[in-house]
Amino acid sequence: MGIPFVDLKAQYFTIKDQIDQVVSDVIGSTQFIGGKRLDDFEANFASYVDGKYAVGTSSGTSALHTAFTALDIGKGDEVITASNTFIATAEAISHTGATPVFVDVVDDSLLIDPAKVEAAITQRTKAIVPVHLYGQSADMNAINDIAARHSLIVVADAAQAHGATLDGSRKALHGKATCFSFYPGKNLGAYGEGGMVVTDDADLVERMKRLRNHGSKDKYTHVEVGYNYRLDTMQASILDVKLRHLDTWNASRHSRAERYDAAFAGGPVWPVGEAPGRRSVYHLYVIRTENRDRLLDEMGKRGIGVGIHYPLPLHLQAAYAHLGMRPGDCPVAEKAAGEILSLPMYAELSDDMVDEVVAAVNEIVG
Repeated sequence: MGIPFVDLKAQYFTIKDQIDQVVSDVIGSTQFIGGKRLDDFEANFASYVDGKYAVGTSSGTSALHTAFTALDIGKGDEVITASNTFIATAEAISHTGATPVFVDVVDDSLLIDPAKVEAAITQRTKAIVPVHLYGQSADMNAINDIAARHSLIVVADAAQAHGATLDGSRKALHGKATCFSFYPGKNLGAYGEGGMVVTDDADLVERMKRLRNHGSKDKYTHVEVGYNYRLDTMQASILDVKLRHLDTWNASRHSRAERYDAAFAGGPVWPVGEAPGRRSVYHLYVIRTENRDRLLDEMGKRGIGVGIHYPLPLHLQAAYAHLGMRPGDCPVAEKAAGEILSLPMYAELSDDMVDEVVAAVNEIVG
């Protein structure tokens, strides 16, 4: 029968009546864009992550692009970010006309290395984009300190970290703006696309709300050229229902990770674990092994869903060849890219399923 990498149906069935009701309510209201349901979700999500304001967008990518644009990041600017992230982080930088500057990560957590960030700063640097990878916070204490000393903006990519904490605080994950994705497989996932920018800056909120809606302050009155980046009411309503369950789901993910950790202790693979002071929400459970490609192939043959996040660092992607970076420029990220494998991870994963995954891993690479 196999074990899927993620099982969205299993989650849906636990809240089916609530989801079906809100879908019916939205259709019945015919309020598909904007309105109170969107306002409520924005307020509820901001409160959940301990921010003052939230602006819903059409995706995590558009959340990043909206934030960068509202912060006047653009042509001639450099923006430092990690090389081992999904391309959306860098795409959003590129779409403003700014240049992404890729730096290496620390070996244990695979999170952006603050020392490499500081070394990459030039007169053109305008912002730093730490990525809260796999469900845990980057070292925001160090990143914010660097940014303050060099008068730089911090925009956090929290696409994988809904509900994560640093030193017990969700607020500690934030930058000037913090961007989330609601892609279906995320810990808080839509039934389609969606994203959010959280900030404490009221002026920034006003501009981002204009930008997501064609630069419009009032209907048919456009004060700047914007985008169609609105979070639709159906997705906002579904996400608002799911938000009520997120802490429970995250706790379950953490318990699944603890079971994996205990089983792999001293074994032939090593997990990418929680860094000091962090509590991960385990969007992904990632292990490392020198036999990754064999493990990937054999797990597939056994019907166990696995993935690689991510197989080729961004500084080596053809899309960014024009930056002139070469193999060896980010050695930790490059080495990890050949070793990492993401195992099944979702709240509904049972003990027996975790044990079956562990047994298969140990048998294949042990």
